[in-house]
Amino acid sequence: MKRTYQPNNRKKAKKHGFFARKESNVLNSRRKKGRKVLAR
Repeated sequence: MKRTYQPNNRKKAKKHGFFARKESNVLNSRRKKGRKVLAR
């Protein structure tokens, strides 16, 4: 049986990376909060 987590860096970055977050307001709200890390 195949395990459920098949990591794929491109897919991960597309969904949760910096540019994905830039599209919405996520980055600004996190900047306001003073986050050390804005995106993974």
